[in-house]
Amino acid sequence: MSVIDLGAYGPDFTADPYPYYAKLRASGPVHEILTPEGIPAWLIVGYEEARAALADPRFVKNTSAVVDFVPLEVEVIGPNLLGVDPPDHTRLRKLVAGEFTGRRVEALRPRVVQLAGELLDAMAPAGRADLVDAFAFPLPITVICELLGVPAADRDSFRAWSNELVAPTGALTEREAVEGFGGYLDELIEDRRAAGPADDLLSALIATRAEDGDRLSLPELRALVYLLLIAGHETTVNLIANTVRALLRHPDQLAALRADFSLLDGAIEEGLRYDGPVEAATYRFAVEDVPVGGAVVPAGSVVLVGLAAGARDPGRFPDPDRFDIRRDPRGHLAFGHGIHYCLGAPLARLEGKIAIRSLLERFPRLELDPTGGPLEWLPGLLIRGTRRLPVTW
Repeated sequence: MSVIDLGAYGPDFTADPYPYYAKLRASGPVHEILTPEGIPAWLIVGYEEARAALADPRFVKNTSAVVDFVPLEVEVIGPNLLGVDPPDHTRLRKLVAGEFTGRRVEALRPRVVQLAGELLDAMAPAGRADLVDAFAFPLPITVICELLGVPAADRDSFRAWSNELVAPTGALTEREAVEGFGGYLDELIEDRRAAGPADDLLSALIATRAEDGDRLSLPELRALVYLLLIAGHETTVNLIANTVRALLRHPDQLAALRADFSLLDGAIEEGLRYDGPVEAATYRFAVEDVPVGGAVVPAGSVVLVGLAAGARDPGRFPDPDRFDIRRDPRGHLAFGHGIHYCLGAPLARLEGKIAIRSLLERFPRLELDPTGGPLEWLPGLLIRGTRRLPVTW
């Protein structure tokens, strides 16, 4: 099996990776690759193989299980849920899962509706906007910041840090971004501890205790808040923007949704499947030789589970390149699968539904701005989306 250099595909792959994934999948569900950053890895592109890999304990998240290397964010900030394995993962997830109940998420609905309305009010007079900057970004960032109790004045700072970590612009080095974020979180947590109990998620996480008295250490708390702030907005920004872009590029589907908002749940789920916000899951590492789809992934290998690739597998989703909001997209992997399934999925779905319905109701003539220029796609294999989405109404 030859090594596939994804970087050699150039900007066409970044803009539309799906034909490349289809070609790879036609010759097998797993391939040895070089990532666009030049990292050797095994990429899983078949749906069934991807789903199985996400739940396979032989593919671990902790780098130290296979190499003597500590990632910069773990060194500076601490180990978060996405980078640990049982029993550590089991313990951390148990400690925090109680703060992500359906009741807590549903209680946010009125505030999300209010925020969406305020953002659309601000947009309306201009007749055109960058939907990412004016709406898709500020909605989820405000929600997660208010949920955690992060001051509004600090949001621009950590947006800059977050951007460099998930889709680098070169404005900061990775170390500058991680250290800036880490120092900020230390101050935030210390301020919240000193202020005493409050009705926000960070205060609840500081105070949370298991029945046996276990609680989050400072590095664990810092790492969890770091993960929530990044994952709590970067993914939802692109859930909203990618789904709107798909609707605007498929006028028949947009018209169907406008005519019947009972299709909204299906539109969100199809958006997640068709062009979801996470292209490939974060790195896993093989702790032993693992057979996958006729190949063997060697012990010590970096493994990338292609969520976007699996979502277009015709063996699971017939006619997968068709965007169809009436499709049954159940089983898509946009939020992962297994023990690392996204804690924030209910909140992302809530925000996505409110955002898209509010936008379409407010602007009946919404369309892509023909004068907006070419789209700039986010680099790398983690977050799928564009830096801007010019629209007009």
